[in-house]
Amino acid sequence: PLGAAGAAVILAMMFVAAFAGTLAAYDPYEGDYALQFARPSAEHWFGTDEFGRDLLTRIMYGARIALFVGFTASFAGCTLGALLGVLSAYWGGTVDLLLERLMDILLAFPQLILALAIASILGPAVQNVVVAIAIPVIPRVARVVRATALSVKEHQYVEAVQALGASRRRVVLQHIIPNIMAPYLIMLTAQLGAAILAEAALSYLGLGTAEPTPSWGLMLSGSASSYAEKAPWIALFPGVAISLGVFGFNLFGDSLRDALDPKLRRG
Repeated sequence: PLGAAGAAVILAMMFVAAFAGTLAAYDPYEGDYALQFARPSAEHWFGTDEFGRDLLTRIMYGARIALFVGFTASFAGCTLGALLGVLSAYWGGTVDLLLERLMDILLAFPQLILALAIASILGPAVQNVVVAIAIPVIPRVARVVRATALSVKEHQYVEAVQALGASRRRVVLQHIIPNIMAPYLIMLTAQLGAAILAEAALSYLGLGTAEPTPSWGLMLSGSASSYAEKAPWIALFPGVAISLGVFGFNLFGDSLRDALDPKLRRG
């Protein structure tokens, strides 16, 4: 039931993002200074911001940024981390030693701090946010996948295939990678919510998307804190959108972990 609730939230976000142009009644970029700080009403369900832009419209379009960054950064980080984990486990020796020391260096920094450092170097842009969020994910996924790949590598059927003369490429593609898909998928779904939250944090700090791009984190920055008493809805509704998105992905990720983990299934 919890996984279904999380999936419902995710599907709702995807639907809103895909059909924002049809569902939204206003332009997300065009303001009307005569409607500054308009309270929530029948015409503007979530009110308007300091530029007179409809908040509901901007939240709908903001779902596109959140999902794009979340899926792209999580997929890139998890996929590269999984490949490095398999490479480290299967080849071993010097390759394993060098890759593990590199992962140790990256893990020495908290995930959000490392993302902040990378984003500050690259500058505010959507593609730079994707890179900044993806890189800290790599070592965390690589460690989990490496542990699973080391276990698979020691199975008798893998040793038998190697004894029969199978190439390293065949062993990795046909026997190692299929057996690490469960932890890979679990890590991927777990990182989706974190990526959405990280994008909001970077945008809030001015290191993500820039005005007038509709981003949930950007809506919470500057204007929201400045007008918290005068127009609290400017911060309230984007904050609720971020919370729902992260909550939905976390619920779905936890349920997927329970479904794919054999130990939990036996319990």
